Amino acid sequence: MLECSFARIHYFSFILKPLIVISGPTASGKSALALTLAECFDGEIISVDSAQVYRGMDIGTAKPDATTRARVAHHLIDLIAPTAVYSAARFARDACAAIATTRARGKRPVLVGGTMLYFKALFDGLSDLPQADAAVRKEIDIRAQRAGWATLHRELAQIDPVTAARLTPADRQRIQRALEVWRITGVPMSRLQGKQRAAYAWRDCFHIALLPENRAFLHERITQRLDAMLSNGFVEEVRRLREQYSLSPDLPSMRSVGYRQIWHYLDGAYDFKTMRAKAIIATRQLAKRQITWLRATPNNVAIDPFADDFAKQITSLETALR
Repeated sequence: MLECSFARIHYFSFILKPLIVISGPTASGKSALALTLAECFDGEIISVDSAQVYRGMDIGTAKPDATTRARVAHHLIDLIAPTAVYSAARFARDACAAIATTRARGKRPVLVGGTMLYFKALFDGLSDLPQADAAVRKEIDIRAQRAGWATLHRELAQIDPVTAARLTPADRQRIQRALEVWRITGVPMSRLQGKQRAAYAWRDCFHIALLPENRAFLHERITQRLDAMLSNGFVEEVRRLREQYSLSPDLPSMRSVGYRQIWHYLDGAYDFKTMRAKAIIATRQLAKRQITWLRATPNNVAIDPFADDFAKQITSLETALR
């Protein structure tokens, strides 16, 4: 546990202070650091996590418990049912509102999470694309079941060769989205991908990127965390959600890492051992994508969360965080 040695700052001074942003791969210790900094700087935490927005998805998302939320206020958690869809564009709007209300109370906003598309939406802006259409997506899924995603990928190559060239036939979610955009607008997605104005710029925040140097140790942490979740009732959580809501494996909530593998386990597609192995692999792949994104993100303070002097490095940031 990090010990706080930061001086308290007067409430009013927070209004013009940069946002504190903490990003990193899954299982890198983001939440613990965010809690420490929020308590040190009298801040409130704004979640940047695409799974924690769903009610009832607690164990598999490592959602902060009631005791933690009593210590520090958390925003953008438990917003919607797992049957609903939550977009990056909506996150940007909700995050802006949470930042504004946090600052209005004289608190320091601390953004933390690993959903890199949400960070992009807030700090870089998003393409001006139409919202998802459930009926169109269902039709595309039915066609994919009949003809296969490779066939749909070839169709996309005829409609939008630029987008198709950067996707593989296995990239079902992005192929579906590109075809959906074409169906709704009649315009290739690659032509619509001009950025909108971002709500904030990276220069408006102090960005701490947790970047583990020892990938093997991160993998060990991922395995340990998944095993703890399974011991704490992760499978029972997914079973309960399936009983409580009208869910399908194609919903964004159930495509989340861990939830997807347990869904198939409950359907009998995997045994427990296979489910666990597939969940670990999927989580490692997610972590790899997160690290790749972070290494390409400018103006961050990169810190190895597993370094022996991690606490000392964080403490040394006191002046910058003021």
